[in-house]
Amino acid sequence: MSVAADTPAPPALQTLPGDDLRQIMWRFADRYDLAMLVQSSRTVARGPVARLVAQGARNSHEWTPEKASLLAAFDESGITAAFLDPRHGGFIEGPKNLALALIAFELSWVDAGAATCSLAGNLGLAPIHERGTPAQRNHYLALAAPPKPGESRAQVRAAFALTEPIPFVGVETGMLAGRVRVAEWNEGQEPVLQVEKRGRFITNMGFANVVTAAVESDDPRLKGSCMVILEETDPGAWDRGTPTRKLVHQLSSTRDPVLSLRVPASRIIGGYTVKDGVIIPRYSHGEMIEAVFRRTRVTVGLMTSAKLLSAIEPVIMYARRRFRGGQGAPGTPRYELGLQQKEDVLQRLVEVWATGEASASLGFAAARLFDALDPLEKKKDEILAARKLTGRAAFKALAQSQQEAQELLQLDARPADARDESRREALAADPLVQFALLDSQANVLCPACKLWNTGHGANMMREAVSLMGGYGVTEDCPGFLGQKWMDAQLEATYEGPEAVQRLQLSLTMTNELFLAQFRLWIAELARLAAARPGTGACALATAMKLWLWTLEYLQKATDADGAKLYHKSRQGVTFPLADALCWLLAARQFILDVRELEEKGPANPALADGLPGFVNFFADLCQVQSARAAGEVGRICADLVYGFNRHPAWDSASRAACYSAAELESLEGIIPGIDSSARACADVTEAGEAHPRKAGPCPRADGLETFTRLRAKLDGCLTGSRLAKDRAAEALTKVMIPEALDYPG
Repeated sequence: MSVAADTPAPPALQTLPGDDLRQIMWRFADRYDLAMLVQSSRTVARGPVARLVAQGARNSHEWTPEKASLLAAFDESGITAAFLDPRHGGFIEGPKNLALALIAFELSWVDAGAATCSLAGNLGLAPIHERGTPAQRNHYLALAAPPKPGESRAQVRAAFALTEPIPFVGVETGMLAGRVRVAEWNEGQEPVLQVEKRGRFITNMGFANVVTAAVESDDPRLKGSCMVILEETDPGAWDRGTPTRKLVHQLSSTRDPVLSLRVPASRIIGGYTVKDGVIIPRYSHGEMIEAVFRRTRVTVGLMTSAKLLSAIEPVIMYARRRFRGGQGAPGTPRYELGLQQKEDVLQRLVEVWATGEASASLGFAAARLFDALDPLEKKKDEILAARKLTGRAAFKALAQSQQEAQELLQLDARPADARDESRREALAADPLVQFALLDSQANVLCPACKLWNTGHGANMMREAVSLMGGYGVTEDCPGFLGQKWMDAQLEATYEGPEAVQRLQLSLTMTNELFLAQFRLWIAELARLAAARPGTGACALATAMKLWLWTLEYLQKATDADGAKLYHKSRQGVTFPLADALCWLLAARQFILDVRELEEKGPANPALADGLPGFVNFFADLCQVQSARAAGEVGRICADLVYGFNRHPAWDSASRAACYSAAELESLEGIIPGIDSSARACADVTEAGEAHPRKAGPCPRADGLETFTRLRAKLDGCLTGSRLAKDRAAEALTKVMIPEALDYPG
């Protein structure tokens, strides 16, 4: 007798996710200012921005009056002022990484070019905001705020000039063709600088009146590199250059300027000192870029996330109205579901949705991390200054803080009754220890978000477009998906392409403090898997163990020629391992966000009816994404562990080196598990049998027993993942969607 019919069906997804749900998942439910900023940004995106796209404004390389109207919309909505501190005309006190990430997400939901137009102004001001002198910040940031009613003044519109023409084009940011020299330096007066800068792909250059430019000294009286503030009214040549004939982000202005200007030395961002007749900028251009890009790259990653999630509704709408193979009559499955009768369509859309959710979770987690890190970084600078620590002494103090941070993690891993609680509390309250912990995470999460969200996201955006059939590559495609696919290609490139992010990850992901936290995350997921099965947490924890084992193995191993495997020059090793880590981080954060929704959602009455369905659906998406991540990690790790060994030749010596059943039996008592491990990855000759004839003998796996066991366990952890995918696909056929998009097509 079957009992399945008597089992009530679990709550199902009823509607698409709304703001109440997102505020919980992305941790800003208690931020009224951010909720209002989301609404005002959405109004601009789905009003003026959408109309411009629908009217074909993207089809021009020029900065037209129609496009320029966006600036007024940004000013009026509060988007422009969101970057600024209240004393400079803003309205958000404290760090603003999450705020700017939400703006970018809302604008990119409709058009990423509009997001770039807005955020590029912030980027141009960011060097001043992060490293400028108090005088520079107070002057330029205050002028960047929209004028108040009755206030007559020019508003600062900024651009950031880093990238240069070939051969530099900004990829190798340590090299610059832009030059600065001392033009005039009279005794007792401030030096005057001559700045020469040719830019390439400079956003906002069609209307900017202030440029922060990266330049290198070609004068022995000025040391190193720096960033300099240039104004349109400075003496010399301010040539905006020709518009870049780009195919993407056309609602932003991009040009190739030629600047040759004389400016006072006080325009060096961060200030300078004079020693032995040499001007020494306080910050190099590289230090400035690091301070700026490690935050803005997260925002770029979220621009692609928005595209993926914005595609869900149009794809469902299209699939329900599109028949294949005959006419549909009202009331029939063909009429009601359209292409959603096809499992392929549903399951591909599930993968698009899961990728969008995981990438958004990773991006917003990184934005929140930087919000927590920013005040700690300022506190760190204050402490070092108070102790008069610079150079090597400061480095030594920070290294000590990293050691203490590891000690804190070790104490946290112990039961409360088995640790020195007073020592733990002292370490947890130390700002330098707190900074070390978050900084080690930020140095990984930022490039991971930029790499995975935009790189893999662009591939999945192509998948979304393909689900729209021929409409996907038309200008009138619902949701502008074709344009979004094109735009995603740029997001994978600008502010550092994939190679730059992989290179950074190959260095930062080996930080011992980060790895110590990574081990705690594995334990956290294991506990979560026990408390909330069916989220993919178990598979993800096993995949993380496999990745960690592989990293440690590669750091010590050599290839068949004796060359070190984990080395900065061996990008065929370090880069794939960086990719694998990104898959893990995104899936983990998605699981944590769903757990947050499950725990905090019941407190919001607006979610009462639909919450169980949302939680169940998102749990299925988590399992789908974790299975995909586990598969990618397993493939990459196996390729790296086995792929650098040379396959043995087919000769007597090699045949003799293969395992025999008797040999394994004798070794089992010494190395438990070797029998199953060897049989999993190599041929074994049974008693009385000859070695099987084939292309060549299988290599032995001595020392890889742990890896083979983890890999076998990982495969088993995929149990139920396809059922989760089926459930999520079924939910798509029943979820309610609006009759039409809330912005024009």
